[in-house]
Amino acid sequence: MASGGGAARMDPEAATELVRKGATLLFLDVPQRTLFGIDTQVFSVGPKFKGIKMVPPGPHFVYYCSPSRHSNEFAPTVGFFVTTQPSEALVRKWDAQEERLIRLPEEEEIRYTEAVRRFEFDDHLGPYNLDSFGDWKQLSSYLSKSVIERLEPIGGEISIAWESSWMDKSPQSDMERRLMEQLREGKFAKDAPVQSEKRGCYYTNIPVSVKHKNISRDELTALNLDKTSLLESVIAKSYQGQEELLLGELQFAFIAFMMGQSLEAFMQWKALISLLLSCSEAPLHTRTNMFVKFIRTVYFQIKHGFQRTQDSRSSGDMGNSLFLDEAWFSRDMFLYHLSKDFLTVVLEAPVVDGDLLSWSRKLKALLETTFGWDLENNAVNLIDEDDEFAPVVVEMNGS
Repeated sequence: MASGGGAARMDPEAATELVRKGATLLFLDVPQRTLFGIDTQVFSVGPKFKGIKMVPPGPHFVYYCSPSRHSNEFAPTVGFFVTTQPSEALVRKWDAQEERLIRLPEEEEIRYTEAVRRFEFDDHLGPYNLDSFGDWKQLSSYLSKSVIERLEPIGGEISIAWESSWMDKSPQSDMERRLMEQLREGKFAKDAPVQSEKRGCYYTNIPVSVKHKNISRDELTALNLDKTSLLESVIAKSYQGQEELLLGELQFAFIAFMMGQSLEAFMQWKALISLLLSCSEAPLHTRTNMFVKFIRTVYFQIKHGFQRTQDSRSSGDMGNSLFLDEAWFSRDMFLYHLSKDFLTVVLEAPVVDGDLLSWSRKLKALLETTFGWDLENNAVNLIDEDDEFAPVVVEMNGS
């Protein structure tokens, strides 16, 4: 997650062309030692920093947390999505009182934009590391400007500081309770401002279970064990029948959680993952192509997001592994039993699409090596009884 020097190795002519065609993100007066990130790149702000140049066109996620004036603690992370155009300049300025980046009046913004185009700030701009752009594209392949505008909160800023009222009401497994405690007690949550209003994202409501009148309990149990019909209903009603909008929301939520440290985003990521991994008819028959895209999306999220080797808390680098204590790698994590059951369905099917089979095998191998899980059929299937996303089984009378 640290910034590298890939762009700096380019020849001067190619670099100049990229400076001209790439976007520039001008961030004025950012305090030194602020942890600053764009996409998968994170660094600590130095005395000359005034932003990032050579940013490829398309969606990006900017996030930062500022240091306390009197200690080694940091304010809660604030993040926001931007969609850049070729040669565009985006300008923000640090507000010392609010401790965040703010927009400037239009006239002032135009003046700074013109200065950027005259290369007046060029020596103070760090180059976007193109060596890591491929990683970002894998994490954001279904993100679009329309997906971002549909989901982002009023004002665009995503922060755990505006989720406190929601956190107290949300259903929690043991792992989520530990995550909340880390957020509230860890160095990144000290002195978090108390917000009276919730400024959350506009995530799609994902039902946990199928509810039907006028059908038998056996049928209801079957519908909840295979949630294909629920998935079809959600795609039709909430995504206008466009499955890639769902995948875009899955990526939005993962990025907002892993890089923006939003617990609300984690719960949405979990809800979408849980719905899709609880389907058996859809991957094998009705939405095979969508599930190839889904498994590939989750594969890259696990690959880039869950790294046991990086201890960001001790290194001083914010990194993308901030929350990943050992609880994430235990079989109590919701992903364990859901992925085990889903992969068993796909890998043991008598007839299965080649791409689906290939990506399922890759995901299984990655989960086993990353988390140390045994996903073979004879593994103990642990289900957290407190987990709202566990399969719903309807008890029959007299049973």
